[in-house]
Amino acid sequence: MATILETHKPLKEEIFDALHRQIIAGKYAPGDWLRQEDIASQMGVSMTPVREAFDLLVAKGIAERVPYRGVRVREMNTKEVVEAYGLRLVLEAIIAREAATNITPEQVTALKKVMDEMDRHVELSEMPQERQLSREFHALIAEASGNALLIQLYTIVSNAFPDWLLYEALYRKPELVKSSVTQTHDEHTEILDALRKGDADLAVKVSIEHVMESGRWLEKYLNVPAKLLREQEKQVLHLMKKSK
Repeated sequence: MATILETHKPLKEEIFDALHRQIIAGKYAPGDWLRQEDIASQMGVSMTPVREAFDLLVAKGIAERVPYRGVRVREMNTKEVVEAYGLRLVLEAIIAREAATNITPEQVTALKKVMDEMDRHVELSEMPQERQLSREFHALIAEASGNALLIQLYTIVSNAFPDWLLYEALYRKPELVKSSVTQTHDEHTEILDALRKGDADLAVKVSIEHVMESGRWLEKYLNVPAKLLREQEKQVLHLMKKSK
C-alpha cells in the first residue's frame, strides 16, 4: 500500500478513504480484521490517525469493533440485510413526502451541486467517492424533511444498509460501472425534480423505486433471497397505499 499523499483533508479522513476504497474493491472481505499496526506501517503514518479512521469506519457501518479483539470489516447476515432494506424503504418514503413539502430553494441547489459532483466521478477507481456523494445526496434530502428525529433514524438505518457491498460488485464486474452510474444519475434526477415541484406523491414513488433497484442488486450480487426482499417491498407498498 502506498504512503498517504499530502492533501487538504485531515489525515484520518485520507486513511478512511484509502481503507474504504480497498474494502469495496475486495482487498478486505467481510469479517477480515483491520490490523492497526500493519496499516500504520504500510501507510507510513502513526497509529493515532489509523485508530481515528477505524472510528469513522465503525460510525459509518462499514466496520465493527469487537471488544478485546479489534476492528473488522462488518459482516451482515441475510436477516440483518433484509431488515435494513425494509426500514430503508419505509424511511425513504416518509422522508420524500416530508421533504417535498419543506424543501427550500437553497436545499434544491445543494442537491444539484452534489449531483454535478457525482457526474465527475464515473470511473471504477472513483466509486468510493461516488458512493459517499450518493449518501450525501440522500442525507441532504433527509435534512430537507425538517424532522430532527427522522433525520437521526435515517442516519442509523443508512449506516446499517450494506450499499458498500453493492459497490464491491462493480469491482468484480467492471462492465457494469457505466450503466450503474447512468442509472443512479437518472434516478436522482427524478427524485430532485419531484422535490423541486413539491410533488409529494411522485417523490415517494421515485424514491421507493430507487431503493428497490438496490434490492435487485442485493438479490443478484449478494444472493439475498428474492422472496424475502419482495415481502419487504409488498409490506411497504401496502403501508404507503393505506396512508393515502
